[in-house]
Amino acid sequence: METGDNTAASAPAQAGPAMPENPYGGTPGSGLSFPPYYRPTPSVRSRLNYFPGSETLGPDEMRISFVGSCPFPPRREQAGTCIMVELGNGDRFFFDFGPGCVKNILAMGVPVPEINDIFLTHLHVDHYHDLSYLLPFSAWAGRWKQPLRVTGPSGRTPELGTKGMVAGMKQMLKWHLEAFDSCPIGDGYEVEVNEFDWKDENGICYDNNGVTIRHWRRSHTKDGASAYRLDWNGLSFVWTGDGRPDELTAKYAAGADIFVTECQPDLARLNLYKYGLPEFLYNYTIDIHPTTDYADGYLMKQVNPRCGMVTHIAFDNDTLNETSADIRAHWDGLFLYGAPDVVVVNVTSDAIWHREAALPGFAGQSMPKPTILFGDPLPIATGKGVVPQPKLPREQQQEQLTRDLEIDPKKYYPPDVYREQLTKLPDPQEVDLIEMAKIMGIDLSKIIK
Repeated sequence: METGDNTAASAPAQAGPAMPENPYGGTPGSGLSFPPYYRPTPSVRSRLNYFPGSETLGPDEMRISFVGSCPFPPRREQAGTCIMVELGNGDRFFFDFGPGCVKNILAMGVPVPEINDIFLTHLHVDHYHDLSYLLPFSAWAGRWKQPLRVTGPSGRTPELGTKGMVAGMKQMLKWHLEAFDSCPIGDGYEVEVNEFDWKDENGICYDNNGVTIRHWRRSHTKDGASAYRLDWNGLSFVWTGDGRPDELTAKYAAGADIFVTECQPDLARLNLYKYGLPEFLYNYTIDIHPTTDYADGYLMKQVNPRCGMVTHIAFDNDTLNETSADIRAHWDGLFLYGAPDVVVVNVTSDAIWHREAALPGFAGQSMPKPTILFGDPLPIATGKGVVPQPKLPREQQQEQLTRDLEIDPKKYYPPDVYREQLTKLPDPQEVDLIEMAKIMGIDLSKIIK
C-alpha cells in the first residue's frame, strides 16, 4: 500500500505565484503605456504647461490645441468642440468651431482677425455656432481685407450644406451686421465657403503651402457628416468629427501621427442615476449617432496611430477610468485625452508631448499683423494705411428723433477730460503705420517681404 508521503513525493513541485505582466511592453521607470517617443519636443520650454506666446514652433513641428472639447451640456471648463492645429510653416487651421471656443482661442494669443481657415465636420450646432460670434466681431476688429474662409460638406439638398448654413447665419445676423456697418468693416463680412461633396471618398479640400487636407463621409444619422486628415511635412493629424465607427475611417486615417475621435462612454445606467434619463433614450441615441469608448479603442487598433486621442467628451472624474478601460480593451498604444480645455500636444517625427495650457482669465484682443488690416504688401511708401469707410452710417439706420434723445456728453464728462465727440470719420481716414507699429512693438522689417 502506498503511503501518503510517497504520493506527495511523486507529485510535481508547486508553481510559485504568477508574476504580473505589462501588456504594453514598457521599460523600467517609463510607466505602463508611454513609448520612448513620449517626450518633450525641442520647442517645449515648460514641460508641465504651455504658456501662450512663450514658444516658437519648430520648422518641422505641429502643435494641436483642444480649444473646445465638450458636446452638451456646456461646462465652465469645456467649450464646444474645436481643435486648433498650428504648423511650423506658420499656417493655422481650426477643425470645428463650437460655442465658447473663441474665448479660449483669444487666450491662446491668436488675434481676432487672424482666426480663419475653419473646417467643419458637420452642422450640429455644437460644432459651428461660434462662427456667428466671430464673423461680425472679427470684421470690426480689423479683418478688412480677407474673407472668413470656411470649408465643410454639402448636404442632400443645397440648404442642408455648409453654404446653406452660412447663408442662414447671415440672415440671422442681419441686424447685427447692418448695425456694425456704421463702423469700418471693409470686406470683413465676406465668407468664402469651400463646400465639398460629402459623398467624396478621400477627396482633397485643401492643398496649399505644402499642406493637404482630405475628407471622407461618416455615418452620423444624417447625410452630410465628414472626417478630415491633414498631412504636412511627413506629419499627419486626423479628426473624425462625430459618427459611428466605420471602415472608411479605418482606411483613410491609417498610420496617422495623431488620431483624434469623439468619445461617448457606454454608461446609460450612470446617466439614469445622474440625470434621470431613461436608459433606452441614452442607448438609442449613442447607438445611432456617435462612437462609443469600446469602438474608439477598436478604431485606434485599426488605424494604428503613433497616438490615439479622444475629445468631445464630458470630462467627469467618475467616467474617466471606465472610458480608459474600455478603450484599452482593444488599444495598447499611446492614448491621451483631448480634454478638458485647453490641452496642447506638440508633435515632431520622433517625439510627442502632452500638456495643459496655462491661460489668463481674460486675454482681450491681440494686435493682428498689419497686413491683415491694410493688405499685403503694406503701403510703406506712403507710411499711411487707409481705414475703410462705414457703408451704412448711423444717419441711414436711425431716426433723428432717437439721437435727439441722447444726453449731451458735456453733462457727464468732467470739463478737464471732455473731448469733442467723433461721430463721422474723415474721408479718407488714415493711420500712421510706422507709429502704430512702434507703439505695439512690432518690427515692420520682419513683416515686409
